[in-house]
Amino acid sequence: MSLPSDAFRHVASRPHEPLHTFHPRRAVLSPVRQDALRRLWPTLGFDVRDESDRVETGTLDTDALFGRTAPLVLEIGPGMGGTTATMAAADAGRDYLAVDVHIAGLADLLLLVESAGLTNVRVGYGDALDLVRRRLAPGSLDAVHAFFPDPWPKARHHKRRLVQAEHVALLRSRLRVGGTLHVATDWAPYADQMLAVLAADPGLRTAGFAQRPAHRPVTKFEARGIEQGRPSVDLVAERVA
Repeated sequence: MSLPSDAFRHVASRPHEPLHTFHPRRAVLSPVRQDALRRLWPTLGFDVRDESDRVETGTLDTDALFGRTAPLVLEIGPGMGGTTATMAAADAGRDYLAVDVHIAGLADLLLLVESAGLTNVRVGYGDALDLVRRRLAPGSLDAVHAFFPDPWPKARHHKRRLVQAEHVALLRSRLRVGGTLHVATDWAPYADQMLAVLAADPGLRTAGFAQRPAHRPVTKFEARGIEQGRPSVDLVAERVA
């Protein structure tokens, strides 16, 4: 595996490609993060796009990536990595594939993986939906997690939200029957949309809004929202068909 092809490139929508569901972000990496990428990326990371800026082709060989065969969890947008590392540490029987465009957060996650001695986490740089569309086989995922995706609050930007019918159908197709799609948000209007979309998908079953499950730690982002009076909600949908 190589280092990200360009950790500082501006990730923007390309002609004839789906709209991105995230805000592109640039970051100047600290020496500690640069060192983490140099040392750990070759064994723990991969780039969704190749050197010519095209999505890699061919099914991702997760058995080779992790060095074993185990149920796979896709973490979309792990942020600074704390939640992913904590959940993976308590869930050694499953492998966690964390994909984000925020290279500083991926570097932090690599450091957390190293310090905890975790062997069941790998990180991908790029758009998680690109990876799902092109490189993950149908039925290959045990779970998909998307905690606090960008709510895109302006009406004209709602089409960029991660949780919408087209994206949910894609993610559901990659889940095994019995697998789960677990999302969380502290933006009430987005929560309502999430519930409506998940409930309308014919292949999913959800019990509606739920309190945070014990296995999902409170994120730093979430804690700030709670302090500001924005309670969060979780939704867990199971693939039934």
